[in-house]
Amino acid sequence: MSISRRRFLLGAAVVGGGLLLGYASTRPSRQSIANRDYAEDGQTFLTTWLRIDPDNIVTVIVPHSEMGQGVLTSLPMMAADELDADWANVRVEQAPATDLFANGVLVKGFAASMGFAAPAFLNRTMDFVTLKAAEIMNMQITGGSSSVRFTGEMGMRAAGAAAREMLVKAAAQAWDVPASEIATRNSRVYHEASNRSLSYGELASAAAQFEPSRSPVLKRPDQFTLMGTSVPRVDIPAKVDGTAQFGIDAMPEGMLYAAVTTSPVFGGQLQSVGNKDAALQQRGVVRIVELSDAVAVVADNYWRANKALALLQPVFSSTDADNRSSTDIFADFDAALDNGERFEDVVVGDAGQALASTADVITANYRVPFLAHAAMEPMNCTVLFREGRCEVWTGTQDNLGIRGRVATVADLDENSVTVHPFYLGGGFGRRLPMSTNTIDQATLIAQQFDVPVQTLWSREEDTRQDYYRPAVSSRFRAGFDSSGNLVAWENAYIGKNEPVEAAHIAYSIPNQKIDYVESPTHVPFGAWRSVAHSQHTFFLESFTDELAWKQQQDPLQFRLSMLANKPRHARVLREAADKAGWSTPAPAGRARGIALQESFGSIVAEVAEVSLTDDGRVRVEKVTCAIDCGRVVHPDNAASQVESGIIYGLTAAMYGQISIEQGRVKESNFHDYEMLRLSESPEIQVVLLESEGASIGGLGEPATPPISAAVSNALYALTGQRVRELPLKNYRFLPPPVERGAVDA
Repeated sequence: MSISRRRFLLGAAVVGGGLLLGYASTRPSRQSIANRDYAEDGQTFLTTWLRIDPDNIVTVIVPHSEMGQGVLTSLPMMAADELDADWANVRVEQAPATDLFANGVLVKGFAASMGFAAPAFLNRTMDFVTLKAAEIMNMQITGGSSSVRFTGEMGMRAAGAAAREMLVKAAAQAWDVPASEIATRNSRVYHEASNRSLSYGELASAAAQFEPSRSPVLKRPDQFTLMGTSVPRVDIPAKVDGTAQFGIDAMPEGMLYAAVTTSPVFGGQLQSVGNKDAALQQRGVVRIVELSDAVAVVADNYWRANKALALLQPVFSSTDADNRSSTDIFADFDAALDNGERFEDVVVGDAGQALASTADVITANYRVPFLAHAAMEPMNCTVLFREGRCEVWTGTQDNLGIRGRVATVADLDENSVTVHPFYLGGGFGRRLPMSTNTIDQATLIAQQFDVPVQTLWSREEDTRQDYYRPAVSSRFRAGFDSSGNLVAWENAYIGKNEPVEAAHIAYSIPNQKIDYVESPTHVPFGAWRSVAHSQHTFFLESFTDELAWKQQQDPLQFRLSMLANKPRHARVLREAADKAGWSTPAPAGRARGIALQESFGSIVAEVAEVSLTDDGRVRVEKVTCAIDCGRVVHPDNAASQVESGIIYGLTAAMYGQISIEQGRVKESNFHDYEMLRLSESPEIQVVLLESEGASIGGLGEPATPPISAAVSNALYALTGQRVRELPLKNYRFLPPPVERGAVDA
């Protein structure tokens, strides 16, 4: 394999024998910035990501955040494998939040995934454009299952491969032998014929003189030594022994703590604050800070700040949404679907005409509520303003983006803001710059002090002030011809969100019409794990299951009959079904359901095996998941991400519900916004599949969408009750009928 669509710049400098390698456009200004701001210990930086030091230590600088997905291991593995580095001597650093480390490759990856491509002769121009775009957009995002499939595959591998070529050239020159006679392994170069070898560290200075290849040759999968293995994750020891630092652990000297309460109705403004004197008289309280839509108490520890906050009596302005409820919002959705302007999403054939002429038309309406992120680490941000500069300590999914956000709120130049990155105690979209209102409050509060202030949200504040996964309603009609063939599919849903293909179907149906209508709400929404796939997969795969039962067909075979042109999808379905024992009867009192979805470049099928408790609640006994992500970099970590995605999606299916009453969020903490407990967690079997020649897919998000449909489909198989609205906690299921019926829950 070779890279023909990227311009690779290997920065190399010989100061103390150090060599730094990475992607960038060829701009002297980047070299001067790196040398001016980042040179230390005798090194000279030209660009980012890969450094080889004289002591033969290889350091990989990762432009992504670690939030449990193992990115600080998988990306360095990819670079080190192509470099033929000794993994024992590989070190990892998280990239600082500066323009130099903006991730232009990520911009390319997202563009490519949306079908944007440029001819080869524009490679150098595109490198410059994407890098500038990454700088302008403060692009260091961790999300969208993009780290391995974009940064790793398009960037880290190329960085390692090009660096290896330069080291080989340096050795060939030093020994006056052809480069073809040079071998590399374990961070050394070898000339077997003369029994000579040198370490990469010894060759770094000489390698720096060579111009890197614009198309470094990448290894074939059968040549990998690290990729495809489960090396120990680099972040686990610190997380086990307690030394891992999360944003909440930041404790710069002299730090104060802020507890906050925000307008309970989104959009409300702070009018007045009563009982200030009582709050200010509490021990340790330093100041009350009033913001446009919130009030904070700052004290010498969080407990004291929160205790004093409870004494305040803030008054917020009324809004047009003060009397709104979830019932009102869903009624608006229904009205929009009845009479609103429709926008085309997919049109294939003529679904309307086909439905008018079919013998059997099936209709169904589905909906799901708002959901919170409920990250385990409370939302927090520590900020210090001093001498015209600002320092920020927080865990975020985009350190550069947070730098830009703080600079905007504080009216500072971005270069005056320093962000100190930390591990994230859960992200799922909540810690993206556009979904972290904590950052704005922390910035505004800290501006009133000359010491660091950590703004720390209570669980109640986070639950009631989130950027929520949108509530969605979706309507379906489908028609079979006289031979029982599914010939028409019609779907209309509320609100088109990312990714654009979430409501599209993989099945071959000759007539399709998929539309959407808009029905805005006052509830703020943000990216939630797997974004729109999480809602639409429940809709699509539940309705597909309805159609299979309507035709008295096996749900697996019904799906396979429409996947003749999708062999990867069919394979994934068969693997999941086979490993789950689909063709054999489920144990007594249990039933199985199946669901399929492609998202983030990976294809996932899940089979859920469910039973009922004595009081009619669902219990998920086992989940079997087959996933084809093209190629697996770290099998153990891949399986862990799949398991995590299933648990996250299962929590949402079983319990997830944010309810709006009087314009505000009703739920407040884990007693009424429940999580799946360990005792409820099912046995999970993960089957990792690879497809030769397929693009590498994501793993952090694709396992979340199918689980809700798999479970609800299993419940129908068990009880004859069809679930068209989540969460499942709102139902009590009847015992299994003697014969399967078609009762709707």
